[in-house]
Amino acid sequence: MSFNIALSGLAAAQKDLDTTANNIANVNTTGFKESRAEFADVYAGSIFSPGRTKVGDGVSTSQVAQQFSQGALKFTQNSLDMAITGDGFFAMTPDLASRDMTFTRAGAFKLSKDNFIVDNNGNLLQGYPVDPATGSASSVSLSTTKPIQIPSTAGAPRSTSNVYLTMNLNSTLTAPTGGWATFNPTDKSTFNAGSTTSTTVYDSLGEPHVLSFYFRRTATATDNDWEVFGVFDDKTAIPPAAGSYFGPVTLNFDANGIPVVPTATSLPDLVLPAATLNTAAYLTNGAQFTSSLTVNFSNEAGTNFPTQYASKFEVGSLNQDGTTVGRLTSIDIDAAGKVMASYSNGDQTYLSQVTVVKFANPQGLTQAGNTSWKQSLRSGEALAGEANTGTLGAINSSALENSNVNLTNELVDLIAAQRNFQANSRALEVNSSLQQTVLQIR
Repeated sequence: MSFNIALSGLAAAQKDLDTTANNIANVNTTGFKESRAEFADVYAGSIFSPGRTKVGDGVSTSQVAQQFSQGALKFTQNSLDMAITGDGFFAMTPDLASRDMTFTRAGAFKLSKDNFIVDNNGNLLQGYPVDPATGSASSVSLSTTKPIQIPSTAGAPRSTSNVYLTMNLNSTLTAPTGGWATFNPTDKSTFNAGSTTSTTVYDSLGEPHVLSFYFRRTATATDNDWEVFGVFDDKTAIPPAAGSYFGPVTLNFDANGIPVVPTATSLPDLVLPAATLNTAAYLTNGAQFTSSLTVNFSNEAGTNFPTQYASKFEVGSLNQDGTTVGRLTSIDIDAAGKVMASYSNGDQTYLSQVTVVKFANPQGLTQAGNTSWKQSLRSGEALAGEANTGTLGAINSSALENSNVNLTNELVDLIAAQRNFQANSRALEVNSSLQQTVLQIR
């Protein structure tokens, strides 16, 4: 019996040594979780055995349990590197059609040849579908996740249909004595000097065009009306005539320098009709404007309007809703895992939200290799959720989670396991000597 007890002790000590050695070997493995060998005594008895004098039957390995404590973060220069601070795992699939998910804390991600976010083994990172404008997830369920793909372009161009413009017009400027001559964008005497601005608009093929605005006060300082002219693509080669400019429209301000009432009568829109723009005089590239181009004298939210104060001409806001084809310039991932792509044309689009899952019993997960795990009966079902909500941890972009192995503790454990092995070896040796002594009795 003592032979078997000593042998079980040797096996347990060897298992402890193996576990410690594996921890030490993976001290620099990203996302690795240390293991701990847990043991239990072996005891066999019956209702007829003398329990007070019964000796145990040795030791057995109860479990090699992984410890899912937080590892230290290491920050990188790669925005696709991700680390979870707190509970949770990334969800991965081996290919586009598979739903055989593995779960990992190793967030060293990169782009595949097809622009999917993958790990070092080509497994695809899963994400929730989101609204491209707001980033709100349409569904937080593992059944609706899909691999996250980063498009290299911003998609088809959009022709401009609205321009939003606010500015301050200098109230100290006046009209010339005798009134204005016919407006001519090449003649600075036909508008107030310095009261001009321009923006870029796009046709249906994404080609840029310059839309310029010229302002002039209609009369003396007692008149707070201003005329606005629009010139498309600086058509200065066309003599002032019908079609060479658009407008004018008149902006009406009160004595306080604000619009009388922000209505169509005080702040009318400057409209460039699509029927005029879609002619050879303006477009020669086969493109078109899908609708008339409307210049709105307010910000996009309709909360700010032009002013007329005694200060220099200054543009408050100027933007438009058209785009050209854009190239990917950067990827940003926030703490909730929302993935936003920025493009050279100024577009910013939410692409996905990184899927994060948790388990009731992470120690029950089955190891799958490559620092990943699979769901098991002991772990419970994978519970999907949004990062940085509830008990799920936050996602840190441009960071990796180091192994949670404490090398000092492991070296101490290694010495203890070695001593344990030596002690059990000594017990086996003593038992062998005793049996040898018995065999030598004459």
